[in-house]
Amino acid sequence: MRRLLVMGAGGHGKVCADIAIKMKKWDRIVFLDDKEGIKECMGFPVIDKLSAALCYRENTDYFVAIGDNGIREQIQEKLEWEGVSLAILLHPDAVVGLSVKIGKGSTIMAGAIINSGSQIGKGCVVNTGSSIDHDNIIEDYVHISPGVRLAGNVKIGRGSFIGVGSTVRNNITICSGCQTGAGAVVVKNIEKKGIYIGIPAQRLGVKK
Repeated sequence: MRRLLVMGAGGHGKVCADIAIKMKKWDRIVFLDDKEGIKECMGFPVIDKLSAALCYRENTDYFVAIGDNGIREQIQEKLEWEGVSLAILLHPDAVVGLSVKIGKGSTIMAGAIINSGSQIGKGCVVNTGSSIDHDNIIEDYVHISPGVRLAGNVKIGRGSFIGVGSTVRNNITICSGCQTGAGAVVVKNIEKKGIYIGIPAQRLGVKK
């Protein structure tokens, strides 16, 4: 029997567990979470704290279901160093083109589209109904929010967060550690870390 251990029993963990159920790959699903009083999530038991993860490695695949990019990276990098098996969660209703590469610990949610030649790094979140066109490079620990639209040949740097409903024009590069606000439209390269909002997207705190 193979077990999936989901680290994080919050809202993101619920969605990840739902994907795992639909994949029909694991005989059992369990959670770890640090919040006191949480005994179950989606009907599955919360069996321990996050710090106890390595106690359960036998016949277990791990998935870090924490929405914060930095915390997710910290936990997943430690698990990788320990050599545990890390799952990829791919919703059956996602559309994934030919020659797409998806890294360990990433989740591709319902209705997401990833077109041919794109690369999704490890520990990424490609959220509900988002669209990633051809030949995109999404580096490690990026969160693509619901309804995002990325045109062709876009590169998103490590640890960036692309806000709900954002749109990124073709041939655009966004550097690591950036965040776009809801509905932002990115029409030129972003080379400096920060929060970018509006149409066209401008760095927060910088006068137009």
